[in-house]
Formats: sequence, C-alpha cells, structure tokens
Amino acid sequence: MAKINKCSFCGRTEHEVNLLIYGIDGYICDECAEQAMNIIKETRASKGADKKLENLPTPMEIKAYLDKYVIGQDAAKIALSVAVYNHYKRLNHRGETDDVELEKSNIIMVGSTGTGKTLLARTIAKMLLVPFAIVDATVLTEAGYVGEDVESLLARLLQAADGDVKLAEKGIVFIDEIDKIARKGDNPSITRDVSGEGVQQGLLKLLEGSIVNVPPQGGRKHPEQQFIQVDTRNILFICGGAFDGIEKRIAQRLNTHVVGFDAARNVAKIDKSNMMQYIAPMDLKSFGLIPEIIGRLPILTHLEPLDRKALRSILTEPKNSIVKQYKKMFEIDGVKLTFQEEVLDYVVDKAIEFSLGARGLRSLIEVIMMKPMFEVPSTDLKEFVVTLDFARQQVENANMAVLKESTEDK
Repeated sequence: MAKINKCSFCGRTEHEVNLLIYGIDGYICDECAEQAMNIIKETRASKGADKKLENLPTPMEIKAYLDKYVIGQDAAKIALSVAVYNHYKRLNHRGETDDVELEKSNIIMVGSTGTGKTLLARTIAKMLLVPFAIVDATVLTEAGYVGEDVESLLARLLQAADGDVKLAEKGIVFIDEIDKIARKGDNPSITRDVSGEGVQQGLLKLLEGSIVNVPPQGGRKHPEQQFIQVDTRNILFICGGAFDGIEKRIAQRLNTHVVGFDAARNVAKIDKSNMMQYIAPMDLKSFGLIPEIIGRLPILTHLEPLDRKALRSILTEPKNSIVKQYKKMFEIDGVKLTFQEEVLDYVVDKAIEFSLGARGLRSLIEVIMMKPMFEVPSTDLKEFVVTLDFARQQVENANMAVLKESTEDK
C-alpha cells in the first residue's frame, strides 16, 4: 500500500489540501504555511511597533547617498537629509518622559520641471528604514467629486507597509505636484474649487497630525466600509511642485523692497537668472496656497535651475545615468556601446534649446537610440558607436515639438 503523506501540523493528507510542501523530516500544507506567516507578521508587529530604528544614518550620510544618484542641488539635499534624520530621531525618542516634546517639520521643495524633485524623493526611498509612498496631488478632489479623497495618500502608505498600521505611522509621504492644487482665484465664492482650495483644506488634518479614517483598499469612502484608523502625527510629509510662473511673483516682491537711495545697489545684488533662490512663504501664498497649508510646511527649500555643466554631468556621472543604462542594455546583447563626446554635448545643447531639463535628456537619448535598439539585436555586431552625424540625423527626423510636449506632460 502506497504511503500517504500528511501535513505535520494539521494532519491532513495530501489529497485534502491544495498544496503539500515537502521538508527533510516532515510536510506542511499551504493553509498551515499561510497561518504561520500571519503569526510571524503579528509577532513582528507587536515587537517592532515601538522598536527604535537602529543604525540611524546621519544627515551627512543621507546626503552622501543622494550624491551618488543626483547631481548638484546641495541646498535641497541638505534640507531633505536633515528632515529625514530628525524624523528618525523623533521616532527613536517617542514616548520618553521629558518636558520638551519633539515635533515633526514637514518640508516643501520648489523647483522648475526637470530639476530633480521626484528623483530626490525616489532616491531617498531606496535607503529608508520606514515605509515610503509617492502620491500625485493632481488626482485629489473634494469628497463627493470625481477623483480621490485625500485619505488615499495614507492608503498608499499602508500598502507600502504591507497593511501594518503601526509601521505606516512611522512612514514618509512625498506629495508631488503640490502646486496643482493652488487656489484658482482670489475670490473662492465664485465657483467651487473642488481640486484646489478644497483639497488644501482636506490636507490640513493630515499634515498637522490627527486620527484619520482610511479606506482599506483606497479610493472613495462609503458608509458601509470598515475604515482603518491611522495616526498621522508621526508621518513626515514632503511636498514638491514646479510652481510655474512663481518667479514673476518673487520679482515683484523684490522690486517692492528696492525703493530709495540704495535701489540701484540692491537691484544689482539680485541674481535674475535664478529667482527661485529668493523664494519665501509669502510667494507661495500669492501663488495660491492657503496660509494654513504653508504654516504646516515649515521647511521651504528650492532646487537650482540646471546649467549646461550640470546637465552634462547628469548624462554620465550618476550610478543610474541614462548613458550607463543604455550601455548595460547593449552589453546584455553582447554589444559594446560607445557615445562620442560630441554626441553628449549635442544632447545637452538640445535639452537647453528646448528647455527640457534633466528629464528631457532621456527623451533625446531615446530618440537617438530608437533605430539602433530596433536593428542591432538582429545583427552580429559586437560594437556600436553613436556618432554626432547619426545623432543629429535622428533628432532632426523626430518631431521635436511632440517631444517637448511629451516631456512637459511627464
């Protein structure tokens, strides 16, 4: 009679379960394995909910990590590094009896498109010990309208924490395109601003810290749903936005300050090529952010516009640079890819000409490399050199107007 294998935990035979996993001296069925996994998760959650974060990276260590992937932007890197470090430090000292209570400092990054706001957030996510979620503010609307509720931000964070509420309450949320929810007009009573000021009002409770009811699957809230309660007091919020056109508001504010005998001297001190460095909270208010939101984002930093030298470095120096990525893709096919130096200079010049920023570098390289990527895998070539004439021909054949529009939409 053939031996019938049984689960060593529940005793059911292999015919009574969906899957029986074989071990050295025993067996476990799929249901017992799933139950064991749930027990491990619950045990880790109970032990690790209040556990201190070990090997706390210093601000300099965090910035050094960012330097590997992001060129320049030292001011924004320092602000981000300090904010994240202080967030860790608050979590480690939470619950200690002391007269001084440490409060979180949410941060807002302002910079034109293609300067690296989202890249900074994604890069810092790679080294974090806490759940990290990137969300887009453009999809948010007031409750009752087409779109998503502000609570969906926390639903994304819960997903990043595998549903562990205690772990999610230590997390960090990056809210991208925060400028897109700016108030549309000075008189809010004319029409309902369901994706502007209304969303800002909804974000207030999240940024400041409160108990929020979050739909478990995200999306809209319904009365019959079972909500998950999340405490946002220890969640760090990092916001980013291009704030297109805010330079004019900054210039107007600075001009009001240069009146009198020293007017000419003060005007000379202003760097008109980089007005973003003079940004102040009052400029965000004039752009359309309500004062309550600005007050809950106390750290304001800016990203420098990328000059030619920075764009040239972005092409080749970071660990994940676009040139290194293409060389790796060709290497997988057994082909050595080489870019002439003149090609890289040409790409940078075109990115500056069309005001595409760093994001446009990839679009231009993709235009140049589309034909080789299509043809080379079907050949016996062992080496491919991208020349200036070839690159210029590919770019001229492409519809650059469409390229510019597609880059701005990303």
